[in-house]
Amino acid sequence: MPSVDIIVKDPDILGGTPVFRGTRVPFEALLDYLEGGQAIDEFLDDFPTVPWMRRSRR
Repeated sequence: MPSVDIIVKDPDILGGTPVFRGTRVPFEALLDYLEGGQAIDEFLDDFPTVPWMRRSRR
């Protein structure tokens, strides 16, 4: 199975902040949710542009 980078850095997207591929959702947002004690499902509900995460959790 080919490797796919889930987190990408592109200077043209949010100034190079690491984001989820195909979105403008910073990876740090997920870390903030988890640090705050929120469930990953809450993150996925709040950031529906990250649909691949839901599929990969099955």
